Amino acid sequence: MADDLILVRDILTGIKEAIVVENYQEYPKGPCILLLQEDSNGDPIHVVWGIPKGSNSPEVLVTAYRPDPDIWFEDFMRKK
Repeated sequence: MADDLILVRDILTGIKEAIVVENYQEYPKGPCILLLQEDSNGDPIHVVWGIPKGSNSPEVLVTAYRPDPDIWFEDFMRKK
């Protein structure tokens, strides 16, 4: 997150408008979800939230990054 200059404040604020990109219910370390959000400048960020295996909560922030436009289509919802 630090390398991409993503602030936790942007992640928490942007979650209200987040769009589900992928839902990984069977991920080996526990269910997780990839969301498309925007930072405070309106730029796209991908955020992964997960629940540790064997637990029902809490949801934890796994990672966040700026999606690479060379890998993702313009809408950042699908890989090329």
